[in-house]
Amino acid sequence: MTPEEIEALEAQIYAYVGKEVCTATPAKDAVNETMIRHWTEVMGDTNPAYTNPEWAASSKRGKTIAPPAMMYVWNQEGYAVASTGRPSDAQSDLVQLFNDHGYTGVLGTNVKQEYFAEASPGDQVVMEMVIDTISERKATARGTGYFYETLATFSNQNGVKLGTQRFRVLKFIPQEQPAAASSDSALEVPTRIPSPRGHDNKWWWEACDEGRIMIQRCTSCQTLRHPPRPMCGECQSIEWDAIESTLDGEVLSYTCLRHPSIPGYPKDPVCAVIKLDEGTHLVSNIVGCEYEDVSIGMRVKGKVEQVDEKTMLPQFYPGTGGARS
Repeated sequence: MTPEEIEALEAQIYAYVGKEVCTATPAKDAVNETMIRHWTEVMGDTNPAYTNPEWAASSKRGKTIAPPAMMYVWNQEGYAVASTGRPSDAQSDLVQLFNDHGYTGVLGTNVKQEYFAEASPGDQVVMEMVIDTISERKATARGTGYFYETLATFSNQNGVKLGTQRFRVLKFIPQEQPAAASSDSALEVPTRIPSPRGHDNKWWWEACDEGRIMIQRCTSCQTLRHPPRPMCGECQSIEWDAIESTLDGEVLSYTCLRHPSIPGYPKDPVCAVIKLDEGTHLVSNIVGCEYEDVSIGMRVKGKVEQVDEKTMLPQFYPGTGGARS
């Protein structure tokens, strides 16, 4: 914008200082215990002055009060605003003026409340609001723009001033983002999340990469265990070897992950806990049939397959797969 255009815009926006956003407007609902309870539960505020009538009755006030920070809540619009919008007012007109001149970015920067009196259940909160200040043009990390501040004043049905709220907003011209680097190569196809390989399980994944599924075995008591870990849960021995699974087993439990869709994974994968004939359990996928055809106790046969360009995993297919052990 040229200096002349900026000067003309500022003449228009500064004319909004002092304009009413809304005249004295009573809240649709009186201060009530239900909303106070909901608010304090969400905020984790356990002050008995707000929700304990017995405690409040013995206090100096003699009754419960609303949390002062709820002051603005009583006059907020409902869900209808999302679909029907709110009537035009000085603030919406000011925002539109900024938008028309390229100041389309918006950022709420801070809220300041002051409290002068308390509200109790049954009180009617009345709010009036004005556009209180508009700053000079400022360069910020977000972009060049103006801060404007609204001042809302809250009173009860008797005209007693409960408090004020100042809300500051930055309207700015968004900075141009650097263009994405062009590339002639196609985007990399997403793959599954890499297997977590550490000191105690690296050997297992390396065997899987070779097409074998191993089961760790305690050499002291011969107990099989999975997933791999340093110590036997039965005898606490740290001596072990491993046997290769036949990947014959049955479905112990299963589910279908329909939402959300995860890049690198097939659509609606069937995930199951497989009880291997050797006795250990393995979490894997059931493939080769529809989810509706899977059942608890169904016999399955596993095969280590390349599920993407980087990953080998056991996949289980419906089938008898051999005798139970």
